[in-house]
Amino acid sequence: MREEFRSDLREVGHLLVSMAETSRSQMRQATYALLTADKESAEAVIANDEAINGLFKEVEERVHRLLAQQQPVARDLRAVITALHISTDIERMGDLAEHVAKTALRRHPASAVPAELATVFADMAEAADRIAGKITLVLAERDAKRAAELEHDDDAMDELERHLFEIILGPDWSYGVESAIDGALLGRFYERFADHAVNAGRHVIFLVTGEN
Repeated sequence: MREEFRSDLREVGHLLVSMAETSRSQMRQATYALLTADKESAEAVIANDEAINGLFKEVEERVHRLLAQQQPVARDLRAVITALHISTDIERMGDLAEHVAKTALRRHPASAVPAELATVFADMAEAADRIAGKITLVLAERDAKRAAELEHDDDAMDELERHLFEIILGPDWSYGVESAIDGALLGRFYERFADHAVNAGRHVIFLVTGEN
């Protein structure tokens, strides 16, 4: 019974890594769609969101089955509940990539990103990709040290979002209210994408160390 529990828990871990890899890929493709006004790429991201949702449902089902059949306690219970929290954060990362793609699609054939913001969003996308790559490694290796680094990594994203608002709210902004709203929302999508990765990292730290 114990070995069966460990095997099932390992499989949940593999599913979480797959979710993280997929959310990273989704945000990459959504960014490409955003910066190039590529309709097909945006549509592909929206269609592929079901892949992350499917993985999330599988994690939920496995966690509920482990709780019902194995009745874990102490550290084992912590591992099961933590997996559920992590899957929720990563599923949300996938949703945020979908939001970016939907914004790109809504403005097609025009670009949703004015030329003045292209560099900022490219930088935000790069920061998001680094963070998503790190949380994937954290989940694969249960690396609490790398997980703790995510807080610092997220500072770069927060700084980019502040810079974005400085441009949008600055006196030289000439693209109108609609573009400003799109820009603000897109910035929020990238910022929240990073925040959910940080949250997932915190859960890993709790799992490994028992400390919040």
